[in-house]
Amino acid sequence: MITVGGTNGKGSTCAMLESILRAAGYRTGLYSSPHLVRYNERVRIAGAEGEDRLLCEGFAAVEAARGGTPLTYFEFGTLAALWIFGQEKLEALVLEVGLGGRLDAVNAIDADCAVLTSVGIDHVDYLGPDRESIGREKAGIFRPGRPAVIAEPDPPRSVLDAKGEKLFFNRDFSCKAEGAQWTYSGPNGKRAGLAYPALRGAIQLRNAAAALCALDALALPIAMQEIRSGLASVALPARFQVLPGRPQVILDVAHNPQAAHALAENLATSGFAPETYAVCGMLKDKDIAGVLRELAPRVTQWHLATLPGPRGAAADELEARLEKSSARKFGSPAAALAAALERASENDKIVVFGSFLTVGEAITWLKRHRTSKR
Repeated sequence: MITVGGTNGKGSTCAMLESILRAAGYRTGLYSSPHLVRYNERVRIAGAEGEDRLLCEGFAAVEAARGGTPLTYFEFGTLAALWIFGQEKLEALVLEVGLGGRLDAVNAIDADCAVLTSVGIDHVDYLGPDRESIGREKAGIFRPGRPAVIAEPDPPRSVLDAKGEKLFFNRDFSCKAEGAQWTYSGPNGKRAGLAYPALRGAIQLRNAAAALCALDALALPIAMQEIRSGLASVALPARFQVLPGRPQVILDVAHNPQAAHALAENLATSGFAPETYAVCGMLKDKDIAGVLRELAPRVTQWHLATLPGPRGAAADELEARLEKSSARKFGSPAAALAAALERASENDKIVVFGSFLTVGEAITWLKRHRTSKR
C-alpha cells in the first residue's frame, strides 16, 4: 500500500503508480479525490471506475457501522472506499491524500510507503500560513521505519525532521532527460532508455521518478518493459490535457500558484497561438491573485466565470485581482467556454483552469455540445 500526499502532483503520481503496477500484472485499487464529473472516478478497481452498486454497498456498510459517530463527507467516502477494497481481491493499493496529511482520513491507514510530491502554499486556513506548517502536516503520512519518498526538491525543515526512512529527490533518486528518452536513478540502481510519461509537462518526469522510487523502496519485482508500458499508457484527465480539434482546448485543474506556474510553463512550450483565451473560475479560499499573476503573461483574452456555492468566487472578485487586464465575465464556466469557442479562431488556444469545478463543468458541456452537433 502506497499513500501519496503533496500540494501538487498527487494525482499524476498516483496515476503512474497505478498504471505501472497494472502493467506488471498487479490487481490494483486506487482512491483519489476530488472527482471531475462523477463520484465513481474516486474509486478505481483494476483500472476501472467503481460501479454504482459497489459504491452504494460501501456507503451502506459505513452507515451501518458508524452508529452515532458523526463523519464528514470525505471521511464517509474514504471508509466506503476502504470497505470496497477489502471486498476485492487486490494486490496493490494506492491512496491519494485529500488535504494535508496528518489529519486526513486516508492517514488512518499505515501505508507500506509514503510519497510526498511537493510542498507549496495552499489550504492555509487548515494547514497553516507557511511551508514549514504545511510541510509538517503533509509529512504526517510518514511512518517510523517505513520508506518516505520526498520529491519536493527544497523540502522545509519540518519535512527533514519528520520520522521515516526518507528518500530525497536529487540525493537518493533522480531523473535526467536525454533527448527522446530519460534515465531514472534510485535505490535499486539505474534504469535508462525510458519513454517519457504520457502525461504532458516537464514536471511529470519528477513525478514519474517519485513513483519509481516508491516501487524501488518496496522492492517490487517490476521489469523495464512493464515500466515503459505503464508510463506510456498512463492517463489522467485535466492535467494539461489537450483535446483534439480546433481551436485547441486545454484542460488543467491548476488552482494554486505553484500549479499555475507549471501550467504557464507548459503553455510557453506548447506552440504559438495568435490568441490564448483563459476560461477561469476559482474558489474564494484560493490565492486568486497569485494564480492569475502566474498565467497573465500567457493569456491575451480573459473569460472569468462565477462558481456556485458559498465557496465559489464571483467573476467580479476574479476581475478585481486581475492586474492591468480587461476581462469578460460570465455566470458559469460553461457560458465562459461557449463564448470563448464562439470568438476563437481555429489557430487560437483556449485554456480552462482554476478549479476541479470549472474543468468538470467544461467537460460536461463539451460532451453535450459535441453530442448535439452530430
